[in-house]
Amino acid sequence: MMKEYSAYEGQTFIIEWYYDSQGKSIAFDYYKTLSVQDRIKVLRLFKRMGDAGEIKDKTKFNYEGDQVYAFKPQPDRFLCFFFQGQKIVVTNAFRKKQPKLPEQEKDRALRFKKDYEIRTKGGKYYE
Repeated sequence: MMKEYSAYEGQTFIIEWYYDSQGKSIAFDYYKTLSVQDRIKVLRLFKRMGDAGEIKDKTKFNYEGDQVYAFKPQPDRFLCFFFQGQKIVVTNAFRKKQPKLPEQEKDRALRFKKDYEIRTKGGKYYE
């Protein structure tokens, strides 16, 4: 099956789904389970960031520390990181059920970021 890397290609940023070495994308799989209305909320944020290059509203996009950011289409969260070449890679997603970002979700994003960087540098990510 063909991987759908690109979530949105804007004038400023390309937003991509992260895939692990087995070809699975937790974030994209989660996105596909959302209702049409919730998918539209996610895509609006991706479009805004991709085209304008920033979202100043912290209730919609926020820095979570350790180079991890979150798109925040309520009540969901899509964690991501910035990568060279004007790219944002969306690593994982979940429904927010508590005030603070769950540590295991942030840890997962950091693991995926490291894996992406290693596989990209080695030329093995886009195979």
